[in-house]
Formats: sequence, structure tokens, C-alpha cells
Amino acid sequence: MKVADVMARHVEFVSVDTKVKDVVTLIFGRGINGLPVCKDRKVVGFITERDILAQFYPSMQDYVEDPFRSADFENMEKKVDEIFEMTAEKIMSKNVTTVTEDTPLLRAQSLMFIEKVGRLPVVNDKGKLIGIISKGDIFKAVVGDRIFFTEDKDYNDWLSKTYYRAVDTKDRLEHEMPDLLKIFSQNHVAKILDIGCGTGDHAIELAKKGFTVIGTDRSLEMVKEANRRKQVLSEETRARVKFFYGETEAILEKLNINFDVVLFMGNTISHNPYNIKDLIKHVSSYLTQRGIMILQITNFEKVIKVHERLLSFKFAKLEDGIEHEYAFLEFYDPPNMQEKTILKTFGILRSDVKRWKWLGIRNSILAYTDEEIMTNILKKNDFKKISFYGGVFDGRKWDYLFRKPFKPLESDWLNVVAVK
Repeated sequence: MKVADVMARHVEFVSVDTKVKDVVTLIFGRGINGLPVCKDRKVVGFITERDILAQFYPSMQDYVEDPFRSADFENMEKKVDEIFEMTAEKIMSKNVTTVTEDTPLLRAQSLMFIEKVGRLPVVNDKGKLIGIISKGDIFKAVVGDRIFFTEDKDYNDWLSKTYYRAVDTKDRLEHEMPDLLKIFSQNHVAKILDIGCGTGDHAIELAKKGFTVIGTDRSLEMVKEANRRKQVLSEETRARVKFFYGETEAILEKLNINFDVVLFMGNTISHNPYNIKDLIKHVSSYLTQRGIMILQITNFEKVIKVHERLLSFKFAKLEDGIEHEYAFLEFYDPPNMQEKTILKTFGILRSDVKRWKWLGIRNSILAYTDEEIMTNILKKNDFKKISFYGGVFDGRKWDYLFRKPFKPLESDWLNVVAVK
């Protein structure tokens, strides 16, 4: 690959007489560590955070003339206004390494290693700026695109550190538990399998109600947190709930027990994009004669057609040493109907009061399902009675599970109750 394949063609730069104050504004605003300095678009220097910070320290001549005053770090900080009024030309690095569009990608990377820089200006044959390339661009092109999609395990480990801590679990259980308990009471349920149990909220609450519950999850961090939460229960209740890390199919084969109910809450089933049919078939074989499967699935149709792909954008304050405000963005691409998959993108930002910073982004391929698709899958696995219900979720407040009819363009959740 060449530099031209991955470089950014829209590039910020400053002129030789740009004030340092304006350079700093660009560096902070764009989330970069430096900028090319140009004269008539020709690159004549480069100015970085390091160049600016270096101005706070005394020169060797200053130190020789007044070593005591020059070592006064408090006094150094007072120079900020003076430094802000300097021009880029005054403090920029003049020996600039550049590359061209035809430079091999790893050649550009080697130059960054040698020069100990993170970005290189891209110039044409006249030395004029036409783009910029960073270590991040090269890393993504050479390595990142090979692992573009996040595995479900990594996805949940990542979210467990931020997003799941912002979920109002109390509100969720207050709405969902009564409807689950009603169905369990009507069908004499005793043993429950909670697939994708997360931090164990449903499983623990059900164990408190006297049910025997097995929770499985592919996220080790989730299972660790579920087991931590379990420790506050009474000895009798603890004995009724167990959490296992790994693939559900393998766990079931080791346990070799049957269940009255299988739960797929919180869109868990969708995180099996290429084996959703096999998973449902495998799990169904561990259900008792009148066993029940309950699925809570994102209503993708509403997200795509009504919300124009945006699932949610919400804010939450979390304590992580000090209190920070987080913003969570979730959206979907249009589904791939041939493969029955849909791409979800999840981004997280954090505020430090003065400004927002981008913490990270994850892409995850999910199984695309709707009422028709789920009906076909469940009927093929001998479920005789299949009922669909709708639920509302605004990103904060939860809804009851089985009290409203499912409406494709109104419901946020597609809640399914399937009985053998």
C-alpha cells in the first residue's frame, strides 16, 4: 500500500505568522498533537505540543545568567500569555520530514520511528501540502482492518467498564420481573437458563424468588461481576444461582440438565449473527416437555425506518475515581438481507468539564431478525405456541414485557414467548 491509499486529504495547517494561541486552539479542537506550518501552501515547518511546552523552560543562556530564577517552575507557568503571542515561525521545527503520495506505507512508518514523530505531511513534487498521514492511519490500514468487527466477548468486556454501569437496573427489574414471574407461575417453572446473563441482575433476582438459575456469558468481566454481586446473598439463595463463562452450547453439554425456561434478554440472541438457528436448536434440546423460550430483541425495523438508524444517544454521570459525564451513541447500518445481519456501531465520549473526549468506538455484526424470521426459526424447533409483544425503551426508562401488542413501527422491543 502507498501513502495515497490511507492519508487524510483534508488537512489543517497554519501559516508562519499564526499566533501560538490559535495553534493551541486547533490542536485541542482537532484532537491532534501537531500541525504543518506553510508559506503559500509549501511546508516550511511543523509545530507540536512539545514545541509549545518547550517555551516554558529557560534556555541554556537564561539558566547561566540566572540559575535560581530559571528553576522557578511556578514562574514558568506565568509565561503562558507571552507564549500565546508568539508566532508559529518563532518556535516551529524547521527540519521537517515529508513523504509523497507514492511513498510505501511502511516506509512512512519507519520514518516516523526514526524521527520520533506521530504524523508526517504529504507533499507534491513542488513541496506543497496535499495531505497528512499518522501512525494511527497506518495501524488501521495494516492491522486494524483485519480485525474490523468486535467479537461479542470483547464487546461486552468493553461495555462493562462504562455503559452497563449507567443502566437503571432497579427500574428495569421493577418492570420486567412481574411479567416474567406471571408466566413462570402459570407454567410451574422451577429451573431457568439465562443466556447472556451479563452482570447477573435477572438471575440473582429470580434466585431470590426461589428459582434455580444458571447464567452463562461470553464476557469474563461480566461473569466476574455477577459472581461478585452474588456474594451478598444468603447462603441458601447463593446455592440456587450459578454463573458460567464461555459458550452456552459447551456449558450445557457439561452440565447435562434440562430447564423449564430459557431467557435471551437484552438482545442477547442477536449477538449470534452466524449461528442463531443452530443456537436456538441446540438450546431447545435442553428444554423440558412444555419448556418456554423468552427472547427480548431490538426492533431493528423501527430503528431503521422511523429513527433513521439512530438507536440511542444518552448521557450519564459515572464515578470512576472522580465523577465524569459520559455520552453513549448507538446506531445501525441498513441490514444485509442476504446474510440476515446488521452492523451496530457503539461510541463513547467522556467530559472533563472543559471539553468532550472520544473514548472509543466498537463495531459489532448482529443477527438481523424480525417477527417473520423468528416465527420461522421457532416453528422449525417445534415451538407450538408463539406470542409477540412490544415494549418501549427510551435509553433510560424500561417497560413491561408482555402487556402491549408488538407494532413494527412503534415498539422498541420485540418480546417473544415461545412454548413447546
